[in-house]
Amino acid sequence: MSKACRILVVDDEVDVEPLVLQRMRREVRKGVYEFRFAHNGVEALEVLNEDESIDLVLSDINMPEMDGLDLLDQIPSVNPNIKSVIVSAYGDMKNIRTAMNRGAFDFVTKPIDFDDLRITIDRTRKHLEMWRDALKARDRLVTLQNELGLAGDMQQSILPREFPHSDHFEIFAAMVPARDVGGDFYDVIRLNEEELGIAVADVSDKGVAAAMFMMSSRSLLKGAAVGAVDPPAVLQEVNDLLAVENETAMFVTICYAIFDHRAGILKYANGGHNAPLLVRSDGTTEYLEMPPGFALGVVPGAEFHGQSIDLGRDDFVLVYSDGVTEAANSSEEMFGEERLKELGSRHAGSGAESFCTAVLEAVHAFTGDAPQTDDITVMALKRT
Repeated sequence: MSKACRILVVDDEVDVEPLVLQRMRREVRKGVYEFRFAHNGVEALEVLNEDESIDLVLSDINMPEMDGLDLLDQIPSVNPNIKSVIVSAYGDMKNIRTAMNRGAFDFVTKPIDFDDLRITIDRTRKHLEMWRDALKARDRLVTLQNELGLAGDMQQSILPREFPHSDHFEIFAAMVPARDVGGDFYDVIRLNEEELGIAVADVSDKGVAAAMFMMSSRSLLKGAAVGAVDPPAVLQEVNDLLAVENETAMFVTICYAIFDHRAGILKYANGGHNAPLLVRSDGTTEYLEMPPGFALGVVPGAEFHGQSIDLGRDDFVLVYSDGVTEAANSSEEMFGEERLKELGSRHAGSGAESFCTAVLEAVHAFTGDAPQTDDITVMALKRT
């Protein structure tokens, strides 16, 4: 954005305003952010009604007179293009889940990590910029190709580009769409201090319709993930929500897992997705045993089951979409699961990012000049 991002901070704690202005003083001086403040939802709505230039609302949940959840319900009637980020404690996952389902774009947890807050604001800001560009493009009746390009940028903007890390793990992911917009997505969700939620998903079909279904699926997944304690429960909730009035009959395959990075335990559930590849530190490889599970959005009330494995030091798991194994060369030969296993053996001990890069490069070298017909998504999780 060429102009400053105008942020309305809503919190009833009196020390929030000086703390934000002090910790964000560099961005304020450089004209990157401008802040206004309100102490509850009622005051926030008054500010939004008088100031149409607000881009983003950063709101606490628990406040007097009108809390953050009720404020989320009111914001679209004032300005449907404002994006909201919710602030709450780790233990308040029920309310965070409700906030995501009511339209919050993202959330941060208390005590606020201001580096994480900057990343979240910038990601939200980029998405808002893409959204506004898309609206301007529609209003100007630009060519379909330009609209698709903007839609693709919007889609890419919601995928994480910076990943959590610690002494216990590395994680990296990438997605290469087959068209301007794709149907694959991935996400990394910090659930608490010990656990990460990770997902790779593949929406049926490609193009704009698939991209819209993908965005809905991603939002529902994030909302369910912060409220459920195990992967099967997350998939069941998302499936039931997607299946309601699914007139397009679209569906999404997904592998969702929760990684306890201190204990090294990976719990996972399957929604009709490819089996992840496990690469041990000694170079041995195997595909994880996948519990039964339907693609999401097809069968209301479908049941999902879970599995778990222990990861040792320097073991890693590759979660991927079928665009990897089903990538075909000019002779219509597929890359296949065996080539992926061999690649894993050769790169045992690699870092998460370097292994993802190696997979993408190997698929590209294999397919050569043959056109890419499917999105390609990879996510590597390594226990260090």
